[in-house]
Amino acid sequence: MSQSETAGPSRLYVVTGAGPVGWTVAEQLAGAGHRVRILTRSGSGPTHPLIEKMAIDVSDPARLGGAFHGATAVFHCIHGSRYDAGVWATELPAAEQSVLAAAGGAGAVVVFPESLYSYSAPEHIMTEEGPRQAQGGKRGVRTALLAARAASATATASVVAGDFFGPRVRNAHAGERMVRPVVTGRPMRMIGRADQPHSFTYVPDLAAAMIAAADRPQQWNRVWHAPTGPALTQRGIAGAFAAAAGARTPRVAAVPGWAVKAMALFSPAMRELAETLYQFQRPFVMDSRASEAALGIQPTPLREAAAATVAWWGDQGQ
Repeated sequence: MSQSETAGPSRLYVVTGAGPVGWTVAEQLAGAGHRVRILTRSGSGPTHPLIEKMAIDVSDPARLGGAFHGATAVFHCIHGSRYDAGVWATELPAAEQSVLAAAGGAGAVVVFPESLYSYSAPEHIMTEEGPRQAQGGKRGVRTALLAARAASATATASVVAGDFFGPRVRNAHAGERMVRPVVTGRPMRMIGRADQPHSFTYVPDLAAAMIAAADRPQQWNRVWHAPTGPALTQRGIAGAFAAAAGARTPRVAAVPGWAVKAMALFSPAMRELAETLYQFQRPFVMDSRASEAALGIQPTPLREAAAATVAWWGDQGQ
């Protein structure tokens, strides 16, 4: 949080969305003494004296101008209502354009969390300079969103993360499908291969990098990588959670690619999952060293991150 602490105590930041990323960004900003206005359809979000919660649909441009007034930066952290390429294509571009227009009018930079989906040569280690031209499905949606940000007159920064893990992360490969079996002692099922190196990003590190990017104008209008530790296998990160929980590493069963594709013939949800199966059948690794140097943020050690993740799940009664 050192970057936001040096930015002055009276700044206002706006966060859209209260999922794991938006919630964590808001908490880190408020914890550093900044005022935060968090916008969600339901008016939800973390409770803190410096956090103002507003019930606003960010796809409605009529209400954004007032909500963004006085903001130094907007952290746009909403996601599609379903994990579905058609839903993403319908919902996300319009919402981003509304946010970009309103933020530009307010003189605020917009910072986005981003995924690795747009990378078009994922068989190589992915760096900030790598090609991001993937087409079709959800990958193509992410490519188009990045292109629209680059074309916008509003200043932006996009911070790319690997698969999420950490407190509040539920619907992710290293979320409840992995942590819950660890803390309850049940067998675990993983897709693809459990022994391939894969980049996992701790959500508090992503949030810290987004805040650092917002407060450094010289780093705007480009893509950065969230600080991400050495690649792990799915089996390896499950073992880290087990060690943090003081539990035996659970039995792991991998669902092979052919089985995922077969189920995709009958299940829309599996069809969407099958689209990104390539990420779990061979190495899928990002390098964040350049961004760590530019933003001054290092990844949290795995042992500490795993312990915080398991502790949060313990607080949920799992």
